[in-house]
Amino acid sequence: MDVVCAISLFFLSIGFVLLRMSLVRPLFTRRGSQKMVASVLFERLPVVIPKIDPIVYAFQFQWRQQYQRRYPDEFLDRSDARGKGDYQIDYVPAPRVTEADKSNDQRSLQRALDRRLYLLLYGDTYGAPSGKPVWHFPEKPYESEETMRKCAESALKSVIGDLSNTFLVGNAPMAHMVVQPNEDHSGSSSFKKFFFKSQVIAKNKFDFRKCEDFVWVTKDELMEYFPEQADFFNKIIIG
Repeated sequence: MDVVCAISLFFLSIGFVLLRMSLVRPLFTRRGSQKMVASVLFERLPVVIPKIDPIVYAFQFQWRQQYQRRYPDEFLDRSDARGKGDYQIDYVPAPRVTEADKSNDQRSLQRALDRRLYLLLYGDTYGAPSGKPVWHFPEKPYESEETMRKCAESALKSVIGDLSNTFLVGNAPMAHMVVQPNEDHSGSSSFKKFFFKSQVIAKNKFDFRKCEDFVWVTKDELMEYFPEQADFFNKIIIG
C-alpha cells in the first residue's frame, strides 16, 4: 500500500506541475493580440550618503543633548594618548559637488552622487511615430524569449553590449502600464509595457549604441521627460 500511495502522489505532483505550467506559462509565451514590451529602468545607485534632512538632524541633536552618555574630558583627549611613533593624517573628503554637477553634464555618471540616476535614450523605439525619435528607456518588444526577464536582458544588451557590469533585480517586472496608440501613429494598437529594474555595478562609463543621444537623470529630472506619465513613475521609482 505504501508503494501504491507513493506512486499516486508522484503522478499527482506531476499533474499539478503541468497544470501550473499550462496556466502561468502562456502569460509570457503566447503571442496574443496585444503586444508586450520589456522596458528596463537602468539605474546608478547613490555613491555617497545623502545629506541628513534638517528635521532629522534637529531631532538627533535634541536626542544627543538629552540622552547621550557624557564622558570626562580626560577620556576624550586623544592628543595625550597618541604614541610617539604615530602619525596624524589630515583626511580631506572628496567634494560632494563634482565638475559634472557644475556644468550640468547629464551624460556623465559623476554627478548627483547622493541620488539615483536613470538612463534615458533618444531614438526610435516601439510605439513611437515612424521616423520620429523620442526619449525612452532601453526596451524591446517581446518575441520568442523564454520569459519577459530574458526579453529585458536582451533590451539592455542591445544598448550597452556586455552585461557583466549590470545586475537585473528580480525575475518579475516591478510594474506595468498599458500604452495607448499615439495620434500621429495611426493604425497602431495599444500594448503592454513591463518595467524591470537593473543596476550599474562598478562602472563609470558605457558606450551606448542604437540611439542618437542619452542622458543620466535623477527622478525629478526624469519627470520632465515624461510629464504625462509623471504620476505613474513617481509611484514606482525611488527617489
